[in-house]
Amino acid sequence: MPMPKLPSQSFMRGTLVLSVAAFINRILGFISGMFVARVLGAEGIGLLMMAQPLVPLVITITELGLPVAISKLVAEAEARGETTKVRRILHVSLTVTGFLSVTLTTFSLLGSEWIASILLSDQRAYYAMLAITPIAPIIAVSAVLKGYFRGKQRMQTIAASDVLEYTVQIACVLALVHLLLPYGIAYAAAGATAAAVISEAVSLLFLLTSYKLRGEVKLPGETWASHLKKGRSTLAELLRIGLPITGNGVVHSLYAAFQPLLITTSLAMAGIGTAMATKQFGLLCGYAFPLLFMPSFITQSMSTALIPAISEAAANKNNLLMHERMDQAMRLGLWIGAPATVILFIWATPLTSLIFQAPEAGLLLKILAPMFFLHYFDAPLHAILIGLGRAKITLRNHLVTTLFKIAAILFLGSEFGIIGVAFGLGMAIVVQTLLNFFAISGTIGFYCDIRLYVKVSLSMFIMALSGQWAYGYLNDMHLPMLWSVLGSAGFSLLVYFAVLSLTSTWGHKGLSFFSR
Repeated sequence: MPMPKLPSQSFMRGTLVLSVAAFINRILGFISGMFVARVLGAEGIGLLMMAQPLVPLVITITELGLPVAISKLVAEAEARGETTKVRRILHVSLTVTGFLSVTLTTFSLLGSEWIASILLSDQRAYYAMLAITPIAPIIAVSAVLKGYFRGKQRMQTIAASDVLEYTVQIACVLALVHLLLPYGIAYAAAGATAAAVISEAVSLLFLLTSYKLRGEVKLPGETWASHLKKGRSTLAELLRIGLPITGNGVVHSLYAAFQPLLITTSLAMAGIGTAMATKQFGLLCGYAFPLLFMPSFITQSMSTALIPAISEAAANKNNLLMHERMDQAMRLGLWIGAPATVILFIWATPLTSLIFQAPEAGLLLKILAPMFFLHYFDAPLHAILIGLGRAKITLRNHLVTTLFKIAAILFLGSEFGIIGVAFGLGMAIVVQTLLNFFAISGTIGFYCDIRLYVKVSLSMFIMALSGQWAYGYLNDMHLPMLWSVLGSAGFSLLVYFAVLSLTSTWGHKGLSFFSR
């Protein structure tokens, strides 16, 4: 007789599946981004980044936080064997999301010129904004289906759809940017955004097909209309979980919608012209941030699986399991974030030169890398708070951080230009991570492996010194930059892992407790 699957096994298996898919997607997305960055240049990337912020706001409002609520409620209904309720949750969510997304997208398209006149500091981004707008209802419906599959623990379906999406996107980007570039940089940027719409549509078709092929048996008289008639209580249950998450998303999306204008305004206050401000915005958001976010796919995947895992442990009042999963998430953030931070800091300019042919972005990457280290912990911390049912706390923390970020960008950007903007964004990451950490510590207490962090910090310092020496040595041998970077970074990683082994860091179990 087969042994039952333990909760921790399904949790880690789901994390592994999503991490592998996310790694493949990051590689595909990075190849696509590298091509687009080299073809469009910093100015074109700036236009691309300016065109996109409105879409997350529309998606956030139409989703109403339902994907997270769906995964939680579906998992609970599955555990109780309530298959009819599972389908009712899905049908109610699809109806609400579909109606809202189509309505808001229609208004966005009809008012696109007016919106562009307010949000876009460079009106050449108008065509790219117009091309990306139809993506909102596609993503919203896909998110509902992914929430359903997460609740059913079918992480393989989500992973496959994500890989398919990025594969189609890279093909469409290559084709459309090449086709439209002769007509001007504004049209080429619009082609890049249109490629995202096409790939999302293909991914949605895959998810719908996967749901249909499952062939779930319906009860007699069970129809879409019958689910909607009985769905009022289900909708109330969904909104009770989803609305605080929506508030968090609205704050984030509103900020993201105005971020390009905010940054370019602060640069204008520093005496920088529109074209140069657009270019510098592209260097920051199009070149530095993709490199910073590249290593975080594992912690993001862990966070996706962490929400239902923490929810289940909290519902069962299993504090030991809850803290065990928290510790797993924080350790993973440490293992990933430590060497990634060293590499992004030491080899900042060589990386931006090799990948984007933009050495001027190296300074921005070097400024952000040390502060961005805390980002690898923030995603798990946010997921833990959501799993604990503390969505209102995450909203409060995010609101405080956003206000701090706006003030920092305006003050530092107007005084020090794009370097000040980078410092402001980095400081906001530090503030948000600390707020979320103290919120968890004050709610349930926090087990933190102090000696582990000291040992990893020592390993990071030695890794940085050895990497810097190796890079200088290989440069003195007049090797090509690519081989100098690969050789020195590889050597520094070997030193890092050697120090971890010598200090017995991998098996360290010492814990200290921060009580409420």
